Amino acid sequence: MSWEISGTYFESCNCDAICPCRRIDGVGGGRSTHGICMGILSWVIGEGEADGVDLAGEPVAMAIRYSDDEEGSPWSWLLYLDRNSDEERRGKLEEIWTGRLGGDAEKHFPWAWKPSELLAVRPVEIDIDHTRRRQRLRIRDHISVRIRDRYPGAETVTCVIPGHERAGEELIADELVVEDDALSFAYRGVCGYGSDFDYSG
Repeated sequence: MSWEISGTYFESCNCDAICPCRRIDGVGGGRSTHGICMGILSWVIGEGEADGVDLAGEPVAMAIRYSDDEEGSPWSWLLYLDRNSDEERRGKLEEIWTGRLGGDAEKHFPWAWKPSELLAVRPVEIDIDHTRRRQRLRIRDHISVRIRDRYPGAETVTCVIPGHERAGEELIADELVVEDDALSFAYRGVCGYGSDFDYSG
């Protein structure tokens, strides 16, 4: 089976900007600000397919948590997929995001190469906008994330998830809220990041 997807990416977590997990001016990242990272990751696929199944237009979101002090810093995560998509497309996305199809997931998805626990896969209504510096994500009864603007510093910042080879920018979030049975947290004024991605396998 082969797959290839590309599009836009944004995230927000409870770290202070600039998120210390990122590569800053070419220097590798380290511990998260508070030792426990909680956040939201999101993608919108502009073009792509997996084994002949068209994935263009699909949104994908995750809620995540990990502790730097747990051995191996294992991830706990929830995967949110568009309930308006069909089961075949959602199945291919789940296979890619869990790392079961290999390829670039093994380079860009820490939850795929580290110990991790997938808490649930939820088909939901996803309201998402990846407009630069105004990104937002809303999943009714579960998630609300809004970006305020870019971080004002001049540093060059990259992130492993879209890829250190891809340009991106540090952002500031107005709101980061997750309310789910498995994960729950709320923050304001924390970090964000926007970029694009191009994965294959």
